[in-house]
Parts: sequence; structure tokens; C-alpha cells
Amino acid sequence: MRSIGTTSRLILATLGAAVMVLTTTGCEVIGPQVPPAPGSPSRVHLEQLLDVVRTVPKRVWPGGYERGCKAGQRCVFGPAWTDDQDGPGGHDGCDTRNNVLARQLSGAAFRSGGKDCVVVGGTLDDPYTGTRITFDKADAQAVQIDHVFPLAAAWDLGASGWTPQLRLRFANDLDMELLAVDGKANQDKGDRTPADWLPPARANHCFYAGKYLTVAIRYDLPLTKADQTALRGIARHCP
Repeated sequence: MRSIGTTSRLILATLGAAVMVLTTTGCEVIGPQVPPAPGSPSRVHLEQLLDVVRTVPKRVWPGGYERGCKAGQRCVFGPAWTDDQDGPGGHDGCDTRNNVLARQLSGAAFRSGGKDCVVVGGTLDDPYTGTRITFDKADAQAVQIDHVFPLAAAWDLGASGWTPQLRLRFANDLDMELLAVDGKANQDKGDRTPADWLPPARANHCFYAGKYLTVAIRYDLPLTKADQTALRGIARHCP
């Protein structure tokens, strides 16, 4: 067998020092530890939530989901961002999207000098990418409102059997279900659940896990086994 020369040994040693042990849990890749973002829920808290939430083997597709509310569409979660609902922020004269922006943006500026509800500017500390985004209504899609537990997934996992009133409240729940986030991250997420999508900023995974589990428990929505595995993997790295 040919011996390894000095140069080859140095290359191998350098590569060895750079190698990380990567373990895949759902869509989570665990490499060097990233400190969770300040205010993230603890491992103990997430594990308590995981012990309470219902689980099912997998997501099923019962059919019938249609978000649109144009003529002939089923409008299963009611008109988008309607103020005509009985949840937090409902019937206050402002639509849900602007209520979320007003809550989450720092330095929120309003049209007409604050005499109406329309948010036209502010700064978002994005909970998905960990970046700071300057919001300008002229480029409104740069900041979008995400349903933490995707509406289509909720429909498939039980909301298809809810009353229209409960679905309307769920889709406009300011306190638990809605987040202002980076538009591109929201588009990438789509209707995917934690087994298939997690925020790009790993420091925010604990926060996201806590939000997702809180919504699931509040509305008695189950996790799939794959989602449970992914979230338990996250919990292990929380403070």
C-alpha cells in the first residue's frame, strides 16, 4: 500500500477539522449550535406542549379546500383579512392585515397622519429570517402576513369539520395564528408544516415551534408524526 505523503496528510487533517456531523430530523439539519433568539421558549416548555398536542399518523387530503371568495368559490375561511369576525381585533374598523402590521412593526406610520388604519411604513424584525426589514406600502408584498399553522394544512387536519364562524376566527387570530414576515420566506413556506419547512434563521426555530404548538393546542389541531419528530428535534436545542 502506498504511504500517505506529508502534503496529503495535511489536506486530510484540514478536511477532518472542517467536517461537521450532520443529523437530519425532518427538514432540520443540525450542525454547530446556534443560540436561540432572545425570548425563545425553553426546552421544558416545548416538551410540555408536545406531550399535550394530539398526533395523527399523517396528513390526509379530504378535498374541498378553496380559500378564494370570488363568485363560485367556496371561501372556506371567509373573506381574507375581514374585520367582520368575533376574534381579537374584530369589529374595530380596521382589517386584519393592518392590525397585524400595527402590532408588529416598530415605528409604524399610518396613512393620513394616523387618522385611519392603513399602515404605510415601519420596521419589521422578521421572525423567520432574523433580518430587519423596512416596510413601505409601495412595496407591500415585501412583508406578508403568515398563518403559522397553514390554512390548507388546518383544513386537512380537522378544520374542514369546523363551523364557518370558527374557521373565520382562526384565519384572523391576531393573538396566536398570524405573523408579519418576510414575503419571500412566506411564499417559500406555502402550506408546508414543520416536517417540511422551518424558518431560514435557525436561531428562530424554538420561537416558531412554540407558536406552531400553541396554535395546534388552542384549536385542537393534531401534529403528524413527522411534524412531531421535527419539533422534538428542535426542542432538544432550546434553552
